[in-house]
Amino acid sequence: MEQPEMGRLSVDRDRCEGYGMCEQAAPELLHLNDDDEPVIDVVEISPIQKPLADAAVRACPVAALNVSTTSAPA
Repeated sequence: MEQPEMGRLSVDRDRCEGYGMCEQAAPELLHLNDDDEPVIDVVEISPIQKPLADAAVRACPVAALNVSTTSAPA
């Protein structure tokens, strides 16, 4: 039986310019702090959350977000 894919959300802080489009796309997963820096609230992304994380990645105009995939533990 195939394991569902888990994901790990990360941000390249040097690349991020604080537009907040990721926050708008996935407020359940991350937010911007008072300095307009992204704060990832959910680092380990479940298979159910993956489409939302992918939407946040696509929304970023400077490609500062990434979702890496891993297999779920058995």
